[in-house]
Amino acid sequence: MSDQSWDRVPIDPQSIDAPLSLAAVFLVVTVNPEATALARVCTVLDELDDLVKTVGFRDLSARLSCIAGIGRGLWDRLDETRRPAELKPFAAMQGAVHNAPSTPGDLLFHIRSERQDLCFEFERLLLDALRGAVSVVDEVIGFRYFDARDLLGFVDGTANPTGIDLPTSALVGAEDAAYRGGSYVVVQKYLHDLGAWSKVPTDVQEAIIGRTKVDNVEIDDAAAPRKSHKSLATVVDAEGNEHDILRDNMPFGRPGQGEFGTYFIGYSRYLWVIEKMLERMYVGDPPGAYDRLLDFSVARTGTTFFAPTRATLQALVQRASAG
Repeated sequence: MSDQSWDRVPIDPQSIDAPLSLAAVFLVVTVNPEATALARVCTVLDELDDLVKTVGFRDLSARLSCIAGIGRGLWDRLDETRRPAELKPFAAMQGAVHNAPSTPGDLLFHIRSERQDLCFEFERLLLDALRGAVSVVDEVIGFRYFDARDLLGFVDGTANPTGIDLPTSALVGAEDAAYRGGSYVVVQKYLHDLGAWSKVPTDVQEAIIGRTKVDNVEIDDAAAPRKSHKSLATVVDAEGNEHDILRDNMPFGRPGQGEFGTYFIGYSRYLWVIEKMLERMYVGDPPGAYDRLLDFSVARTGTTFFAPTRATLQALVQRASAG
């Protein structure tokens, strides 16, 4: 966790524990194959702190931050000798009814602020700096919706770890000491069929989600014939320990295009925790009893990254530039 005061200076890049925000941009790019493109990317990543200061200092209360995540393919281009222990491409999930695709992505930029214009300005300057070196494969503009609800009408992110539980859940520890303080990041863009969802009675919606809709109270579905989304997304290991992840999901949409969605982004100390969560959702527990939310929400993307600490990121790109 960061020890600095964010009231005096912009938030350090790579601060996983930065506050949740009112606005965000989720930008996924691939890096062009030329050596010059890789060199340009290294320069931009090395100077990410300067860019956060350039934009963020205009309004410190807006709490601009940026986290850069690196995919397996790009990581191997930067350093083919070592990598975070669990880093690998997103594992596509194939259930009996629904599937989660694996899609390309070398770099993720998770840009957050209390002001959408600061997110916009940061992304504009970032892409200007990367011009000719990358190709944008996905760009999503997220926003907070009422009292942290998704477009399905339910509060999202209630189970996030807080306080001392946050680093234990989201940040790599002594098990991979070279990458301590970093985090595995999985992103998926879900599109919702709001027309079909609106026809589902509220009590059935609540049984699917696992929480009441109005007051966000958790529903105990241990004795229910079908587990809820809440229960399927809860991962418990063989010793009975529950493993949390840090979610910073955001709604997005274009009503004129009939597009309504949730951008899932999960930070985790262990990649296997998110993979297990998705397996439970798509395959089901028991197999076949998949997450009924998937009948209304379709995943269009799926990519895995590792977000190293600021110091590790700078060391990585500086070694790659020197080599």
